[in-house]
Amino acid sequence: MAPSIDRQGYWGQPTSTLDWCEENYVVSFYIAEFWNTVSNLIMILPPICGAIQTFRDGLELRYICSFLGLAAVGIGSWCFHMTLLYEMQLLDELPMIYSTCVFVYCLFVQYSMPNIFPFFQVMYGALVACLVMRSVFIVTWVYPWLRALCYTSLGVFMLGFLLWNIDNVFCDSLRASRQSLPPGVGVVTQFHAWWHILTGLGSYLHILLSLQIRSTYLKYRPKVKFLCGVWPTLHIEPQKTS
Repeated sequence: MAPSIDRQGYWGQPTSTLDWCEENYVVSFYIAEFWNTVSNLIMILPPICGAIQTFRDGLELRYICSFLGLAAVGIGSWCFHMTLLYEMQLLDELPMIYSTCVFVYCLFVQYSMPNIFPFFQVMYGALVACLVMRSVFIVTWVYPWLRALCYTSLGVFMLGFLLWNIDNVFCDSLRASRQSLPPGVGVVTQFHAWWHILTGLGSYLHILLSLQIRSTYLKYRPKVKFLCGVWPTLHIEPQKTS
C-alpha cells in the first residue's frame, strides 16, 4: 500500500504482502516501521499482567488464554512491523484469528496461501462480527448493567478501525503532510500505530467484560479497579456466605 520511497534497513527488502503507510527505517535502522512496532506494547504488557491476575483469582484457563492470546497478537504484530517479512506477517495475522476464536468461545461457552490477506480479512471480520453480536445480546438481555463496559470496548475498537482505514486510503496525503510537520506532530498521524493502541485497549476491555460476565454467573463479586487511577483491572472476590 505504501509508495516505494522507503529506505533500506537491517531486515532487507520487505517480503510481506503488505507495507503500511509509515515510512520504513526512518527512526531506526533496525526497525522497519518504528511507531507501528512500539505501539504494540499496549497489546503485550497489560494482557500479561491480566493473565497473571486471572490466574491468581483462580478463574478458568480460557480467560488466561484470552489474555495470552492478545499478548501473542501484540508480539506477532511487533515482529511483523519490525521486519516486514512474510513469515512475520503470518505471525501477526494468524494469532488474531486464533485469539478471536478464544474470545468467541468465552462468550458462547455459558449461554499458507499465496495471498492470505483477503482470506484473513473475511475470517477475522466474521469472528469480530460474531463477537460483537454476542456481546450486545448479553448486555442487552442478560446483564444490562455491563453495557457501559461493552459499548466502551466496541467504541474504542471501532475508532481504531476507522483510523486504520484512513491510514490506508489517505496514505499519500499523510506521508506528504509529515514532510512539512515537526517530527513530534507528524508522529500523531501514524494512524496504524493508533490502530494498535485502540484495538489493543478495546480487546483488553472486552476480556474484562467477558471475565465480569463469567464471574457474575459464578456468583462472585467482580469489581473494576484502576491501576494508578488510569488502567482498568478486574478484581474478583468470592461471594459472601451468611
